[in-house]
Amino acid sequence: MKKTKKGMSAGLSRSARLSGIVLLCAALVLVAARLWAAPAPEEDSGATEYAEYETGRVLQILSDSTEADPASDGAYRGEQLLIVEVTSGRYKGEKLQVYNFVGPLYGVPAKEGDSVALTVSTYENGDHMATVYEYDRTTPLIIVVALFLAAAIAVGGKTGLKSLIGLGMTLICLFWVLLPALMKGAPTLLTVFLCCVWVAVVSLTILGGVEKKTVCAMAGTVCGMALAMAFGLLAQWLVRIDGLRMTDVEPLLQLRQTGTPIGLKGLLVGGVVISALGAVMDVTMGIASSLTEVYAADSKMARRDLFRSGMNIGRDMVGTMTNTLILAFLGSSFVLILYLYSMNLSTHQLLSSAFLAIEVVSGIAGSIGVVLSIPITAAVTAYLLTRE
Repeated sequence: MKKTKKGMSAGLSRSARLSGIVLLCAALVLVAARLWAAPAPEEDSGATEYAEYETGRVLQILSDSTEADPASDGAYRGEQLLIVEVTSGRYKGEKLQVYNFVGPLYGVPAKEGDSVALTVSTYENGDHMATVYEYDRTTPLIIVVALFLAAAIAVGGKTGLKSLIGLGMTLICLFWVLLPALMKGAPTLLTVFLCCVWVAVVSLTILGGVEKKTVCAMAGTVCGMALAMAFGLLAQWLVRIDGLRMTDVEPLLQLRQTGTPIGLKGLLVGGVVISALGAVMDVTMGIASSLTEVYAADSKMARRDLFRSGMNIGRDMVGTMTNTLILAFLGSSFVLILYLYSMNLSTHQLLSSAFLAIEVVSGIAGSIGVVLSIPITAAVTAYLLTRE
């Protein structure tokens, strides 16, 4: 019994050391990538007229012509004239008369005591004026995020905390490295894929340490993402679309035409890889963890039988995970789908539209990555567990 405890202790310390090494190397890679991708500091243009975005508090409503518009599903239209105290920036403490323009697609009627975001314009002669940009959503968003963090930790405990740390690292990689690198002209698909590999390795290491099951999950995740990307490239070639046909790419195209070397054609498949990453990690970790427990219960199980068990477990996951991805893509484009439906398009016209093709490619390519990661993870896990 003492030898068993010593062996377990040695195994845990070895896993902890390896986890520390992996996370240290990942941190160094992240910092190096950031140093390369960091945007150049903006030069002072010397402009005498400029706009700043600050916060303010509504003190008084001088006039209010906003009213509900039945034709816009009850949304408000009109304008308000407000007295607002600036609460941030160089004009903090000043009381300004500002207009708040409200419409169905922008702005909300303000009330006394509300916090609002202001657009403060400063002119060449030193005069300045402000308008309400939007309702200040900073505090409500902090509350929403805090409730999510509290629920994750309360239910998940230590594991929930680890998953939140992994989520934080994912967001850092996305906003600190990926986006700046793409804006700098890095190849879109390669950059997205490498960032997703980094996220998978770091997240799984934080969650489970460097053990056989996490290594198997990492291998399955990387292969699943690679297959999703390959299928996405094949699908977009067959239907003759790419990132340039996406509905919201026009501002980026204008940005590219002004000199920003961002790659646009790979954005469609790059988005597929990012969207599928979470589901692929979920499936691969579930299979690797389940097979590890199965093998611990019966260490004499043959490699083929262990692989078959992994496939049986994976088949139960396929239906729900595929539905999850397809519904996620459909839900994100629900407004567009509703608009297309309202146009009463013919079947041939609908099937030939780029909008539908983009949604089909996005949903199916991500699902392919999830489905094909199952046999890969099962095979890798069965091999590593029975190798000795």
